Amino acid sequence: MATVILVRHGRTTANASGILAGRLAGVRLDETGQQQAGAAGERIAPVPVAALVTSPQERCRQTAKLIAGARATALKPVTERGLAECDYGEWQGRPLRDLAKEKLWATVQRHPSAAAFPGGESMVAMRNRAVDAVRRHDAAVEAEHGPGAVWVAVSHGDIIKVVLADALGMHLDLFQRINVDPASVSIVQYTEDRPYVLASNTHAGDLSWLARPAGRKTRRSGGTVGGGAGPDPVTEGS
Repeated sequence: MATVILVRHGRTTANASGILAGRLAGVRLDETGQQQAGAAGERIAPVPVAALVTSPQERCRQTAKLIAGARATALKPVTERGLAECDYGEWQGRPLRDLAKEKLWATVQRHPSAAAFPGGESMVAMRNRAVDAVRRHDAAVEAEHGPGAVWVAVSHGDIIKVVLADALGMHLDLFQRINVDPASVSIVQYTEDRPYVLASNTHAGDLSWLARPAGRKTRRSGGTVGGGAGPDPVTEGS
């Protein structure tokens, strides 16, 4: 199938103050977050992106706009509710230091498959709708643009973590081992065989290797024994 670049939104006022924002309105990127999102956009700019999909939360829409603005060609963000932040219910808007004292906190950390937020959703439900949204968009992008297509999904820390965990074949109870920072870039390539995690939580580095020359084979028939030779260098004009 296609390849998705997963981008977490840049830092927000809530992140900086230690508040669990959830789906609260009015949570925007702070100055640092805007710079982070702009830098992510510059990294992605050399890649021919077929689609840009974003969570409906304002911080993600801001990040997607900055990514689109870094491109030479127009790219309009499309909103996807399946990529929305977890519905933390009664937890949202509260300081993380207070939430860490709740009994549920230990379950979220050690056994998230059993965690459900009061007045919100379960972490299993969050995982299922996020993974479904990514795989659904990935299939649609491939159907329209071919198996070498690359697209971008802008979402949230826990959402990207569960998508990476799914791609890695990890049980939900292990997903807290994955770290996803603000404005970080992770990359998953889906194939008929299995997903391949090509990058996780990266903050810098050239992404032009994702700009595959026309006709280059992208499907894999299995894991390369010994690690393989890596992507071909992308030369000027290719």
